[in-house]
Amino acid sequence: MGGKTPTSTISESTVSGTSGRPVPLRAMPSRRRMAQNYLVIWVDGSITENTEDCRNTLAHLRAVVSEVNICTTPEYCIEYINEIDNGKAFIISSGALGQRLVSNIHGTTQVDAIYIFFGNKEYHESWSKEWPKIRGVFTSIKPICESFKKVTRECDHDSIPMSFVPKQMITEGATGLDQNNLDQLPPSYMHSVLFQDILLEIDDDDAKSMKALVNFCHQQNIPEKQINEFKRNYHQESPVMWYTKVLYDMFNRGLRLLDMEAMAKLGFFIRSLHLQLKEFHQEQSANFQKALIIYRGQWLNQQDSQSLMHSKGELLSFNNFLSTSKKKGVATAFVDGVQKRHQDTVGAIFIMAIDPSKISTSITPFAMIDERSSLSQKIVFTMHTVFRVIEIK
Repeated sequence: MGGKTPTSTISESTVSGTSGRPVPLRAMPSRRRMAQNYLVIWVDGSITENTEDCRNTLAHLRAVVSEVNICTTPEYCIEYINEIDNGKAFIISSGALGQRLVSNIHGTTQVDAIYIFFGNKEYHESWSKEWPKIRGVFTSIKPICESFKKVTRECDHDSIPMSFVPKQMITEGATGLDQNNLDQLPPSYMHSVLFQDILLEIDDDDAKSMKALVNFCHQQNIPEKQINEFKRNYHQESPVMWYTKVLYDMFNRGLRLLDMEAMAKLGFFIRSLHLQLKEFHQEQSANFQKALIIYRGQWLNQQDSQSLMHSKGELLSFNNFLSTSKKKGVATAFVDGVQKRHQDTVGAIFIMAIDPSKISTSITPFAMIDERSSLSQKIVFTMHTVFRVIEIK
């Protein structure tokens, strides 16, 4: 089913938010903003939250995804999905409700993946094959959580915002911007760049900034285990490690939505990560004496894919720290096999030619962040690295 999802009016259903307390539908407050690019909706008419089994299941889920919501009817799940403006939903449905629910939600862009939890495994596997977004039928929560680790990473990877700078903004014969036409810059790009410039100039107390960030993480229901690890070991590990392991999803969402509160809390970390990339680049300078080719695979929504198709000769900015690889296979792995599940997206492989002699590494530092691993050969660029689009195939 495609197009707009139907909504239903119900009066007695309940939902449980991250607080764990059932809330009558009519009394539900407006939903708080999502800390991550995704949330979980668990749909089961027989859930009893005060049982040890249910509490253990929720604990496993919230160790991976900070926002887990419980719905007792398909109708309420549909309404909840329709409230999601900027993010993806992973649906866990009981076998009893699954067949009825899936037919109503499968075509919505907000739904990224569906899991059937409990029930007659053989029976549910027979009908679920018709629905590409269904990741499987499960009798244990642990394999679902393992799958979440993969799909959340994919979701974050594909959510990095891009800005396209039109040809009339580019100074003829150069890669710079025409200062007379700055009002034609995409607002999201302009605001994000200005915000970054301000953050990089601020010199504040890291201890106070860390405390403010930790408090913010608590408010956003980031898993307690991750927060405690971050507090205890921040100075023992590199900013690059914390970016890739803990803060990646919050970071991506804050930049994509220009969430000023989140980005202000992350300001000291943005500075630390930018400076570490500069430091790494200097240490690795021998590796960047010659031009190199790097790759990135990413799924684009229809709007970005259309903009990209008409961007030849323009400038393209990734409005975030950008992960790439020297190995094409790593990039293609991100887009292989997903088109079948998501008909509303387009896979793209970016092939980037980098000439280090033409890059100011004080402004646009980049570095390999996993020198000890030959598997991915990952290279990360600082925020707002700009590329010229030469060819589109």
